[in-house]
Amino acid sequence: MRSELFSAENLEKEHSQPGLRLQNAKLLKAELNGDFLARTGSMVAYQGQVTFEALGSGGLGKFLKQKLTGEGVPLMRIRGNGDVFLADNAADIHLIDLEPGDALSINGANVLAFDSSLNYDIKMVNGAGMFSNAGLFNCVFSGHGRIAVTTRGTPVVLNVDQPTFVDPQAAIAWSASLQTGYHRAEQLGFGTLLGRTTGERFTMSFAGQGFVIVQPSEEPPGGLAGAGEKKSSGSGGILDNIFDD
Repeated sequence: MRSELFSAENLEKEHSQPGLRLQNAKLLKAELNGDFLARTGSMVAYQGQVTFEALGSGGLGKFLKQKLTGEGVPLMRIRGNGDVFLADNAADIHLIDLEPGDALSINGANVLAFDSSLNYDIKMVNGAGMFSNAGLFNCVFSGHGRIAVTTRGTPVVLNVDQPTFVDPQAAIAWSASLQTGYHRAEQLGFGTLLGRTTGERFTMSFAGQGFVIVQPSEEPPGGLAGAGEKKSSGSGGILDNIFDD
C-alpha cells in the first residue's frame, strides 16, 4: 500500500528516554515508564500497558478551590509502560521546561499535560484577574519538570523589559514573578458617549522581569470573570483567606 500519508513525517517518532515530547505541532507523545498527569479526555491513542485514574483537580484542596473559582485543571493520572498520545481539538502544543525556582502562571484551559514532579496551585491574579482570560484565578506551576501547554495559533513570547500591555483574552501564561494590573486602553470621549468603542477598553499590564505568552486568538473569559465584580475586589473576604499562601 502506498500513500503520502505514510511519509516519514507522519510516522511515530521514537526516543530512547521516557518523557513528554512533540509527535507533531498538534500531537503530544508521552513515552511512559512511570506516571504523568494530563487533562481529562485528552488521550487520543495509546499502546502498551497503560492505566488511567481520574483525579478531579488533583487533591481536596484544589477541588475546593476549583469549585469556588471555576478555575483549575480536570486531571487524570496516567501510569504504566507504553506510548500515550494526547491532543486538544487540534490546538498547537508547546513544551516548557521548568527549573527549580521557576514559576509559571497559566490559564488552566491551556494546560494539556505535565510531569508529576511539578507542583501546581490555584491562585488569584493580582490586580487584573477579572479582566484576564482565566478570570480571577490562574494555575501556578513550580518545581522541576516539563509541562505541555496549548495555544490557538502560533504565539508570540514577549520579554517584559519595558511596560507591557496585552489583551486579557489573548494572554495565556506569564512568569509568576511579574506584577500584573489593568490599564484603560480606550480613551473616553464624545464617541464613547455615543456608544462607539474600539473594542480595546482594558488591557492587562505586566511589569518586572519575565515573559508573557500571547496567542493570536481572543477567547472569552473563564473562571469567575463574569462574577468578579460581585464576589471580590481583590482584597478582603473569604476568597483572600483561602488563596493567600
